[in-house]
Amino acid sequence: MKTWKKIAFPFSLAFILALGILIGNFLAMRNDVGNTIGFFRSLGLDKSKISELLNLISTRYVDTVNMNGITDNAMTSIMASLDPHSVYIPAKDLEATNEQLEGGFGGIGVEFTLQNDTILVVAVVHGGPAEKVGILPGDRIVSVNDTAFVGTSISNAKVMNKLRGRIGTTVNIGIKRADRRNILKYAITRGEIPVNSVEAAYMITPQIGYIKVSKFGDTTYSEFLTALAKLRSQGASKLIIDLRDNTGGFMDAAVKMVNEFLPKNELIVYAQGRAYPRTEYYSDGRGSFPNVKIAVLIDEWTASAAEIFSGAIQDNDRGVIIGRRSYGKGLVQQQFEFPDKSAVRLTIARYYTPSGRCIQKPYIMGKDQAYENDFLNRYLHGEFFSKDSIKLNLKEKFKTRDGRTVYGGGGIMPDIFVPMDTIGYTPYFRRLFDHGILFQYAVIYTDQHRALLDKYNTWQALDQYLNKQPLAQHMASYAASKGIPKHYYFFGISHSLITNQLKAYIMRNLLGDEGFYRTLNQTDKTVQKAVEVLNK
Repeated sequence: MKTWKKIAFPFSLAFILALGILIGNFLAMRNDVGNTIGFFRSLGLDKSKISELLNLISTRYVDTVNMNGITDNAMTSIMASLDPHSVYIPAKDLEATNEQLEGGFGGIGVEFTLQNDTILVVAVVHGGPAEKVGILPGDRIVSVNDTAFVGTSISNAKVMNKLRGRIGTTVNIGIKRADRRNILKYAITRGEIPVNSVEAAYMITPQIGYIKVSKFGDTTYSEFLTALAKLRSQGASKLIIDLRDNTGGFMDAAVKMVNEFLPKNELIVYAQGRAYPRTEYYSDGRGSFPNVKIAVLIDEWTASAAEIFSGAIQDNDRGVIIGRRSYGKGLVQQQFEFPDKSAVRLTIARYYTPSGRCIQKPYIMGKDQAYENDFLNRYLHGEFFSKDSIKLNLKEKFKTRDGRTVYGGGGIMPDIFVPMDTIGYTPYFRRLFDHGILFQYAVIYTDQHRALLDKYNTWQALDQYLNKQPLAQHMASYAASKGIPKHYYFFGISHSLITNQLKAYIMRNLLGDEGFYRTLNQTDKTVQKAVEVLNK
């Protein structure tokens, strides 16, 4: 889960006054005062002092204030004084935050992009409401609820707001289709749209299956089981489980997934905190894949539940961990909701791997900036590019089940280090990527050639066709029209990288995420290392 950016305010006199205003208004308006006092009491604040302050401000303060705004600021500030991951979530943001992990939302089931001030449908979710009424990739949405919805004023946020809604409600959309003269009208009943967390599962060699897990949510375990069954039916005796860029989510999903690979009574993870007694999670022996060889891919963005999975596999000597040191987020958080539908996610314990390593990297309470700079410091120190640049905490040595030495101090250290691949990264490529040119051109190319491309219904056939097309050259002309002139020297260096990235985006537009990862993994150094290790 992505960490919410907290706005840190110093606990100065100004804050105390603002807090006083907040509490005074709570009392004056008789609005959930008991809950507020209870929250402050839980922080250990003096009961009599709070009561006196409440009474004083309720009877003497001069002005009326924006209570909601001060409430949010005060709550945010309180949480910012704790650890870097305890956070206050305003009521207006809570639904969207929960939605990231709960596995579904109310919508019509399309992936879109904005092209020439128009909503272009890039893909249609299989089995979703839009597919059922006949919406097709390449369609352009030009009206919503009988009102024109085009022009420079539309944005991604506005589109999401219009198309999403309560399940069972209806939205009317007008479609402009390339081969039709008239606008097509559709009434679509919003339904639950799956938010898949297992993005790809395919055979990368005749014996090795590849699974990409992007997060740990409500449906991740069931998706993972489906992927495992699919690969086993195709002959997989070895697995690559890709957790790179996976920022975590629900611990329960990670525990269940690890359980599939362990014999009975092996420790998976334990949690412990000041008011949270040590709680251990063990395998139950009912896993379906106790003998399959495993390689787990991690990087600097692998965090939280993804680190629990990686640490359990490593400490139980169940598989090999390949990549770069993980993020180091190992705090147990519990969500507490307030009557106004806002919430706090409060850290109540820390996670530890079976060997006793604390996953959480060090932090100083209230010092978020130093904590966030850790990532930049690791980059500048060269940790992403050289194994020798990694600072091991020699005071925190631990032993795996079979006696191998592993190190604590935050994050999971890989068994096999693979540096960040920067081949082809030039200033020209960075400009293309930063301005979204590669993605934009891939959408345009797919839209213009959809009738031809749809004839290639397998990844192999489409890959062969795209390999013969001058994608990079045509993209460079498009980029120049958008204000990024072609730099011939850098273009030559980046040509292969540009071509592969364009192919991946086009594949995703036509064949979904599996086509995307199949394409990128052809040149992915970490995936190649995993294949090499598993083949040995």
